[in-house]
Amino acid sequence: MLYLASRSPRRKQLLQQLGVAFELLDVDVPEVRAAGESALDYVGRVACEKARAGFIDVRGRDAGAIVLGADTEVLLDGRVFGKPRDVEDAGGMLRALSGHTHEVISVVCCVANGREESVASKSVVRFGPLSEAEINVYVAGGEPFGKAGGYAIQGRGAAFIEHLSGSHSGVMGLPLFETARLLRQFGI
Repeated sequence: MLYLASRSPRRKQLLQQLGVAFELLDVDVPEVRAAGESALDYVGRVACEKARAGFIDVRGRDAGAIVLGADTEVLLDGRVFGKPRDVEDAGGMLRALSGHTHEVISVVCCVANGREESVASKSVVRFGPLSEAEINVYVAGGEPFGKAGGYAIQGRGAAFIEHLSGSHSGVMGLPLFETARLLRQFGI
């Protein structure tokens, strides 16, 4: 059985698009970047920690469990933008991204009995310039919260994106091409 170790409704929706049966697992993994840890290593570590935590939860009742974990972060000039803590943090992220190009890194990790594999997706996103009014209205609408970089490409935040090179679903939080390929490696 496949399990998705995630609280994200977007990841659930994206995995459903692949047409595979799965169950959700609610895992709690701290998302704190270690000193000197590269952005890619950080995202990969968190994705695999989620999958491992989920596997520990189900291995006693499902010997054939395969657990998928994922993490996504926004990177601008070496700075990792996680999920905004509050209104000020969300506004600050959007101001920093305004008129600039940033990277979005997503890592998907599968854990099964005695096996762990992961795959990364990197996308490049360019925001057009945003006015202070646009930022304030967007933040007031609540969409930035719970999203890396403080925006949702699948929502109103799509209007900020001038150019995307890479994976649209990866920016949402689960790169479907890479996920499907990884699941095939696990026989799904």
